Amino acid sequence: MNKQVEIKRRRIIELLSSGEFYSGEIIGQHLGITRAAVSKHIRSLNDLGLDIYSVTGRGYKLANDVQLLQPEKIKKYMSGDMSNQIDVLNIVTSTNDFIKQNIERLNSGDVCIAEAQTAGRGRQGREWVSPFGCNLYFSMYWQFDQGYKVLSGLSLLVGIALCQSLEKLGIDGLALKWPNDIYFNNRKLAGILVEIEGQMDSACDCIIGIGLNIAMPEDVDGIDQPWIDLKQITEKNIDKNRLVGTLTETLMSLIPIFEQEGLASFLSYWARRDLFINKQVDLTMGKKLISGYCRGIGENGELLIEHNGQLNSYHGGEISVRAR
Repeated sequence: MNKQVEIKRRRIIELLSSGEFYSGEIIGQHLGITRAAVSKHIRSLNDLGLDIYSVTGRGYKLANDVQLLQPEKIKKYMSGDMSNQIDVLNIVTSTNDFIKQNIERLNSGDVCIAEAQTAGRGRQGREWVSPFGCNLYFSMYWQFDQGYKVLSGLSLLVGIALCQSLEKLGIDGLALKWPNDIYFNNRKLAGILVEIEGQMDSACDCIIGIGLNIAMPEDVDGIDQPWIDLKQITEKNIDKNRLVGTLTETLMSLIPIFEQEGLASFLSYWARRDLFINKQVDLTMGKKLISGYCRGIGENGELLIEHNGQLNSYHGGEISVRAR
């Protein structure tokens, strides 16, 4: 998107965030554009999932409160010695894509967050519905000097970091679903997508992507499973800037431990929040179906299933888990 177009649309949202009506004429005066151009920008924002309505004689108004992400506010919730670069964008194809495209200039711990994604994706290439200003679309870059051999279970570690971050904000009752989801009351709250680039025997670049439902529109389309958002859980607005600062700081704290020790230090935390622990489950691996009792995870992030008295381990790939 043209940078000037992005600036103008963000300015429109900033004006409407006051909760007041703004006429097309007044918005145009603020931005130095015509009423017709304002109308075009409003339509584009609506297409991205932002609920803006108009009333004849009064103008435009946001149907719901929208809190914009701001780097300076995010930094206030982080330790003063953290030098992470935080790129805040209005609209991207996906935050993971942005990290990939800019990887040469990034350092471990640098972050990209966006208000909307036009091609957000989850595990196995599934679409991740990404309406404007409603959720958290977050990616962090990290280079692992020891290569692929230390990465087993990374998506589980990221899930733990997200859980811990939400608990720091007073949100309890969360559950971890192997290998990459956060649930609340058996409904999906967040998903994780870790993408890796590099050679098997050398340092590799990891892009850690997180999508978290914060305040989804009621009429959202394209989601084929039960979901929930933070607003439903807490019944109040969540400070997104505080959330990003807390999550960034938590990941910065936990990833170095994971690099040195793997998941060993985190197994007990996972076990207390394991969505399927000691439940009978079906494990689908391609066309193969395995049934048994979930016994948690191993030190390398593998899923442990007991079947006919024998404990077997299963790793990633085309695997999904569903309670029977």
